[in-house]
Amino acid sequence: MNTFWQTGRFQIDLNAPKIMGIVNLTPDSFSDGGTYSRSVQTALKHAERLAAEGADILDIGGESTRPGAAFVSPEAEWARLAPVLAELAEWNIPLSVDTRRTAVMQRALDAGADIINDVAALSDNGATALLARYPQAGICLMHMQGLPENMQDNPRYEDVVGEVARYLNSRVRACTEAGIAKQRLTLDPGFGFGKTLQHNTALMQNLSELMHQTGLPLLIGVSRKRMIGELTGETMPSERVHGSVAAALAAVARGAQIVRVHDVKATSDALKVWQALGV
Repeated sequence: MNTFWQTGRFQIDLNAPKIMGIVNLTPDSFSDGGTYSRSVQTALKHAERLAAEGADILDIGGESTRPGAAFVSPEAEWARLAPVLAELAEWNIPLSVDTRRTAVMQRALDAGADIINDVAALSDNGATALLARYPQAGICLMHMQGLPENMQDNPRYEDVVGEVARYLNSRVRACTEAGIAKQRLTLDPGFGFGKTLQHNTALMQNLSELMHQTGLPLLIGVSRKRMIGELTGETMPSERVHGSVAAALAAVARGAQIVRVHDVKATSDALKVWQALGV
């Protein structure tokens, strides 16, 4: 298992869990309704607050991939990302760009992004070859059954843990065959991306087995998602903070190295207490 993640300007130490703070630049974000996409300065202030609260990585995205999200062209996605990325690339913090489009990936890497966080696991045409040409960039490969517009229609698995592991391993092989070093890779099982609550629960309960089958660090994103609402009864994403923190701790307890969250301070405080008490 890698003890560090090579990400552009940084080698991130994975011996202790890391927090990836989410900066949504989409007006239709499920979690905040576009609160932080109103202006570049609003997004930057939010990013600054997340960093101050304990985020080890900042993750920005210009396309919503929630179930049923409206189509956004690569040009529109980049227009949202470019001005914020230009500022954040000057900060001394690993910067991740959440995109599944090869053209946007290249622009982001040229503009100073350290990580490409791809819900489609570099399956877009030319994506793997592109990332091979940026030998320091970090990559997160995520599992998704279907596409955002249809992934929750009727997801089915015979063995969700095994199928997710096999898919992720196939994408890792595609990367290594292209010349991408494993030290650059982390994996995301894709909670809520083509999965029911039963599937999500099985994945969480078997994260250790998933890590064993893939042999790479895991990045877990459950923050404010529908599964948290289904487990708590909270219909509003903004009211799912406590459940999200509990899920993040459950993931770390099972070996996850990185948690991707909206609520950095709550997660950071919980991790500090959890670690101090030797749980």
